[in-house]
Amino acid sequence: MATAPQDPRATLRAGLPDRYLTPEDIASLFGVPIETVYAWRKRRTGPPAFRVGKHLRYDPAAVHTWTAQQMAADTAA
Repeated sequence: MATAPQDPRATLRAGLPDRYLTPEDIASLFGVPIETVYAWRKRRTGPPAFRVGKHLRYDPAAVHTWTAQQMAADTAA
């Protein structure tokens, strides 16, 4: 039986996967183009990322924290 590809939004920890996320995962999670994710990285306005060799990765806990901060700032405005 074939299984469907794992959805990056599969929940294990605070609504996020229990693995480091790729820029493609971030784009999928937030429903934005991949170019937006890279623009966030360049402007340092998106979730914090780190490099593993030449690859960008995102800690799910840091993404969760960043999302909560964005939501708090939006409701405070």
